[in-house]
Amino acid sequence: MTGPYFSFELIAQDGSSRAGIFHTPHGDILTPVFAPVGTQATVKAVTPAQLEELGATLILANTYHLYLRPGAERIAELGGLHNFMAWPHPILTDSGGFQVFSLAQMRKIDEQGATFKSHIDGSIHRLTPEKSIDIQEKLGGDIIMAFDECAPPYDRVYIEQAMARTHAWADRCLSTKKRPDQALFGIVQGGVFLDLRQQSAEFISSLDFAGHAIGGLSVGETKAEMHTVIELVNSILSPAKPRYLMGVGTPEDLVNGIQRGIDIFDCVLPTRLARHQAAFTRSGRINMLNAVHASDPRPIDETCACYTCRNFSRAYIRHLIIAREMLAATLVSIHNLFALEELVRQARQAILEHRYSEFVKQFIEAYQSNTLSPPYTVHPLPSTEKP
Repeated sequence: MTGPYFSFELIAQDGSSRAGIFHTPHGDILTPVFAPVGTQATVKAVTPAQLEELGATLILANTYHLYLRPGAERIAELGGLHNFMAWPHPILTDSGGFQVFSLAQMRKIDEQGATFKSHIDGSIHRLTPEKSIDIQEKLGGDIIMAFDECAPPYDRVYIEQAMARTHAWADRCLSTKKRPDQALFGIVQGGVFLDLRQQSAEFISSLDFAGHAIGGLSVGETKAEMHTVIELVNSILSPAKPRYLMGVGTPEDLVNGIQRGIDIFDCVLPTRLARHQAAFTRSGRINMLNAVHASDPRPIDETCACYTCRNFSRAYIRHLIIAREMLAATLVSIHNLFALEELVRQARQAILEHRYSEFVKQFIEAYQSNTLSPPYTVHPLPSTEKP
């Protein structure tokens, strides 16, 4: 796609992995890319200047939360999200659908949209495809998402109904969108059922979206099921448009997703883990609260070049955690975000040099070297794929 404001260049491909450039009104996004999540127009515990320093080029803001507080009209009056949060680079806004549908006991869905109760004050609200697009146009993000319904992964009857609504809503979102300086992405649903995923991918790819997203994953299915869905969907989606895997962001998920042709990722995990004293390293995840770090002069990761690792010891960070100092969350968040940004930067370079398979092998070896980490695995592509 995609018109005068957006274009996607596929620069290199190594097997199914891709390196590209997504040109937007607020700057180029080099893909693959990881987008930190700024739910309420802020990435928790991290300033925009710190995000720039660690190399973030795209962040996500949440339509549901910003609609409820402070309100889309207020943000529009103050110059839109870029001005409101002092972030001059690309912004992606989700549709609000996932948050509405996760409310479970606080919402009612029909063919036209969803009625829900605010988690803040209990007030009743209505969100439709038209309302979601209107809110996102007021917020002013560069990439906006079609309103969809994310269903539980194994309830086939319900998934079929939700998928039909998602497809109808996709059409309505396209008809409603007015701003040419925003790229609207359609979302593929269908749970773990490959025939439904195929139907959804074929339908969504037939519409005039600027990019495509895969939704409804990382919601309870196995990693193997996730990878099978990604492989199938990406075999159908246009290679000329960016592909976005929604809400997925562990290091192994990034490596696996890139291997299967994903271009864009987002996840709250790096900052959420930081607030729970967990840090990413090349050899796995570590708990910074553990007593073993109390006198350790080393940085979180001796191979890391982030601000935190250049300046502070594990002992100091653990001290901050024990003392309940706010700086602890900031320093570990900076490190965790940098770790994922650096991972996708190195993955991109490996693709450009046609050595992504070797990159994956080195990643696996590093993670398997730490027996204290969660069991990270990288699932190989099917034998029919190019190595």
